[in-house]
Amino acid sequence: MIISINPYNNKRIKKYKELTPGKVKSKIENAHTAFLNWKETSFEHRAKLMKKAAEILRNNSEEYAHLMTAEMGKLLRSGKAEAEKCGWVCDYYAENAEKFLAPEEIKTDMSKSFVTFNPLGVVLAVMPWNFPFWQVFRFAAPALMAGNVGILKHASNVPGCALAIEDVFLQAGFPKDVFQTLLIGSRQVDAVIEHPHVKAVTLTGSTPAGRAVARKSGEMIKKCVLELGGSDPYIILEDADIEMAAEKCVISKLINSGQSCIAAKRFIVVDAVREEFERLLLEKMENQVIGDPFSPDTTIGPMARTNLRDELHQQVIQSINKGAKCLLGGYIPQIEGAFYPATILTNVEEGMPAYDEELFGPVAAIIPAKDENEAIEIANDTIFGLGAAVFTSNIEKGKNIAANLLDAGCCFVNDFVKSDPRLPFGGIKESGFGRELSHYGIKEFVNIKTVCVK
Repeated sequence: MIISINPYNNKRIKKYKELTPGKVKSKIENAHTAFLNWKETSFEHRAKLMKKAAEILRNNSEEYAHLMTAEMGKLLRSGKAEAEKCGWVCDYYAENAEKFLAPEEIKTDMSKSFVTFNPLGVVLAVMPWNFPFWQVFRFAAPALMAGNVGILKHASNVPGCALAIEDVFLQAGFPKDVFQTLLIGSRQVDAVIEHPHVKAVTLTGSTPAGRAVARKSGEMIKKCVLELGGSDPYIILEDADIEMAAEKCVISKLINSGQSCIAAKRFIVVDAVREEFERLLLEKMENQVIGDPFSPDTTIGPMARTNLRDELHQQVIQSINKGAKCLLGGYIPQIEGAFYPATILTNVEEGMPAYDEELFGPVAAIIPAKDENEAIEIANDTIFGLGAAVFTSNIEKGKNIAANLLDAGCCFVNDFVKSDPRLPFGGIKESGFGRELSHYGIKEFVNIKTVCVK
């Protein structure tokens, strides 16, 4: 069984019956049949339906936000913004897919040489709970506009969101089986990847989950895109606007109550401004309100599950035991729900979980650096490489650090890392490979075909 539980009060929302292997196989075969027709449709036709999906998302953003808040504890206003952002990505690909996938002529010694971009077929998406709508739509909008069809294995704690997303596409007029949700557990994923009609896989999730999917995809010689964890470094240099930097760092740290792959994780502060930065960060983190995610006054809702909260707390305690100093928080509140308070650890060093691991929650780790060079060295001293940011008043220096010196897929100067349909998104090292969004993302799941005519 698949059970959704409200992390605010630990009450069961609904129980769902998991699909049998036979039913899963049937759904994949239906998806392939749908693909044979869908790939022949025009970009104009697909765009009309995708625009309708965007309209549905915006018109029903409040309803979808309530669903997200109930199933994984997202702040209600954040859920509404997420649904609206999904509408944006649908509009973006409806308006640009045909241009992105137009045949590209290349001059050679042949009479005509060109490249076409043809859909692959059924694409499996294995998606996480933290942005239960956005993670799915940033895959589905480009995949469907390219002529592929999608099947979704969503996180088991957000089945209601998964079914609601399927319904968005049906309401918008997409043919039955062009996008389907598979209510299955992780044990059935390998069998789905093995099915001959499944041509590619995309996963957003943990590094262990990414390894498992990459291993199976590699065994079956199928294309995969992985967007995994991050331990995003935010460098605060001596010439930075410290007030602005602290404000941006808090916003980033507490996105989705800290449960974001691109949330700020490690604050690397040069010694000359560390005391001021710590003071400002403490002031801003102390003002956060923990509580009911449906309340407009709440700034930190519950974490998605109590086991995730408990794992985060162990990382904090182990870091403290190894010498980190706790300036704020660092305890499990004696209230119902999967809550963890805004927490600040300082004097964080190599060998501590707060330095070496991803802290997936409202915990800020401050790492001292004697100067700019050491700060950059510390920022790159991680197995991850998803996002990074640098704060400095010298814009040219900031651009150079971001463009040439930081090992990450998304680097920002004087702002926090965020995704945008117009920009490629993804990481390096153990943060995964491949790109989503922009024109790069839509080309991940197409056959880039060379055609030459003598």
